[in-house]
Amino acid sequence: MTRTALIITLAAAAALAGCKKENHTIIAGPPDDTNATNSATNAPVALPPSIASSKVYRCADNKIVYVDWMSDNKTANVRTEKGGTPTQVTAAAPGKPLTAGGGYSVSGSASSSSATIAVPGHASQSCTA
Repeated sequence: MTRTALIITLAAAAALAGCKKENHTIIAGPPDDTNATNSATNAPVALPPSIASSKVYRCADNKIVYVDWMSDNKTANVRTEKGGTPTQVTAAAPGKPLTAGGGYSVSGSASSSSATIAVPGHASQSCTA
């Protein structure tokens, strides 16, 4: 029994003898004292707008269009199918018509119950929520 305890003690002492108490600080990249090149700390962070309202519109030709109005009042996501890929339409200023390439156009607001919507293959027409 004493022999086993002595072997375990010697093994533990050998394992601990290999440990050094040094400070191992790993720095990725060159040190930067001024932090001028760190663009993450210098650039202002702007979050994307959230969805203010989601509406389903039925247009004059019985076409259904899904519009997600964004909280910035300058963007919306338009879908022509319920699970379809959205197309983002934008305006230069709040209250202006929202447009995107390919023939997409939306005039209206998240609070109104009607909008004028144009999608590819369909002319601009009045639609109600």
